[in-house]
Amino acid sequence: MIRTLEELSMNAWPALESVESDGWVLRFSAGYTRRANSVHPLDAGDRDLVEKIEEAERLYGAHGLPPTFKMTRASEPGDLDAELANRGYAWEAGTSVQVADIGPSDCSGVDVEPPGPRTAAWREAFHRMRDAPPERQPLHDRMLSQISVPAGYATICEKGRIVACGLGVAQAGWLGIFDVVVDEGERRRGYGDHLMRGLLSWGHAAGAARAYLQVMLANAPALALYDKLGFREAYQYWYRVRA
Repeated sequence: MIRTLEELSMNAWPALESVESDGWVLRFSAGYTRRANSVHPLDAGDRDLVEKIEEAERLYGAHGLPPTFKMTRASEPGDLDAELANRGYAWEAGTSVQVADIGPSDCSGVDVEPPGPRTAAWREAFHRMRDAPPERQPLHDRMLSQISVPAGYATICEKGRIVACGLGVAQAGWLGIFDVVVDEGERRRGYGDHLMRGLLSWGHAAGAARAYLQVMLANAPALALYDKLGFREAYQYWYRVRA
């Protein structure tokens, strides 16, 4: 399952540039999100491990980015995490990947639209609610525009204003859930729960039987919400980052 979800999540959250090198995928997106600016070590390959790490360090350095590896217990080769630690790479951002079976659910009041003219309003609301710096917003917009599989942009509006939004991406019977955010002044009113149910309903209609999402281990409110919705941890990932 780990390999499947890692591949699906790379498609759902595409990098602006990718390089495949002997079983690893090196992703570059001008520093916007760790996932899109890190090495995904899917296969062990045939080359010397130190040689591959040093190649990654050179490429990330050329992009002005810190060398970063997205690690799971299935990362290859098996001694990679220990080698990175020995080279001074710090452990960062422990994250839980969670999955749930999905079926029809109540989605009244949740609008889910495919990419199109209304996506601009979704992006503006997301940037506002995340307080995204203006110089970073075009990077996020470019990454969204590169999603090649079916995507649904979910919103909840109150009095003509978007108060919650999220993104669903459907592929191969799975629904990936990303970019869920509720306006700071509207939290603890059930919008997050309702938005999630709307996304799950959309995913079921799009042919997905299961959903996955990624939530940082330190995010207790989100963990509680996803537990209520039936999500359970499949595995964890973390980053190894060289200063």
